Amino acid sequence: MVNKSSAKELYLEILKKTILGEIWLEQLEYGPIPSHIRIPEELTKELSKLNLEILHKIIPNKEKRNGGLDWPLLAHSMIGRLRLNNLHECLETVINESIEGDFIETGVWRGGSCIFARGFLKANDITDRNIWVADSFEGLPKPELERYPQDAGDIHHTYNFLRVSLEEVQNNFKQYDLLDNQVKFLKGWFKDTLPVAPIEKIAIARLDGDMYSSTMDGLVNLYDKVVPGGFIIIDDYGLENCKQAVTDFRNSRQITEPLITIDKYGVYWRKTL
Repeated sequence: MVNKSSAKELYLEILKKTILGEIWLEQLEYGPIPSHIRIPEELTKELSKLNLEILHKIIPNKEKRNGGLDWPLLAHSMIGRLRLNNLHECLETVINESIEGDFIETGVWRGGSCIFARGFLKANDITDRNIWVADSFEGLPKPELERYPQDAGDIHHTYNFLRVSLEEVQNNFKQYDLLDNQVKFLKGWFKDTLPVAPIEKIAIARLDGDMYSSTMDGLVNLYDKVVPGGFIIIDDYGLENCKQAVTDFRNSRQITEPLITIDKYGVYWRKTL
C-alpha cells in the first residue's frame, strides 16, 4: 500500500520525466536542419513536391538535457532537470510557508513549466491559486530598438522552432488532464498583456523571455505584484541581453537580495520587501 505522500512524490517525479522527455532519451530524434547547414533551394523544392523534407538526426544527450542546454524535439520543456527542480523547490516553499499568490511564467514555449506547476497544485489539492501562462504564442518579437536598443542584432524572432501556438499549448495541458479554470492564458506581446493582466498577487514569477525587452517588460510589470517571500526566477540569465536587463532593473530599484545560481543559465532571488 503506497501512502498519499509517496504517491504524490511519485506523480510529480513522473510528471517531470515526461515533461522533460527524460523517459525517451535513448530514442533518436529527427528535427529541422541547423541554420548553419545550407541545403540547395532546388533540392528543397523538389522534395516539397513529394511532401518530403530533409531532417537532422539528433542523439539526445542526458547531460545537456539535465542542464537545459538542448532544444528537445519531443519534450514539453527545454529548461532541463535542474531548473525544473528549482521550480519544484520554490513551489514547495510557497506552500509550506503559506506565501500568498499565483504562479506566472512569461515565455512558455510548449507549456512544460506551467504544466508542472498546475500538476503540483493538483497533487496538493490546492484550488485557490492560478497558473498564468503568458506568451505571444507566435515566437519572440523583433527587436524594438526605439524602446530597447540593447536588443540590437537579436535574432530570436527568426527561430520558427520557438513558435508554439496557443492551441498546441492548451492541447499539451489536456494530455496531462491539467487544463481547467485554474489555468489562465495571456496571449500577446508582454508589453501589451502584462500591464493589464488581472493578477493581484504573485508568489512565483518565472521569466523566460530571452531578450532584454521581454525580460524588462516582465520585471517592470510584475515585480511589484510579487509578495514578500515570493520568488523571481530568471531562465535566461546566461544570455547577455537578459542578464543586462536584470542588472539594470535591480540597480534601478536598488534590489540587494542575492542572485542564486541554478545552473549555467538560470538564477533566482527571493523578494524580502
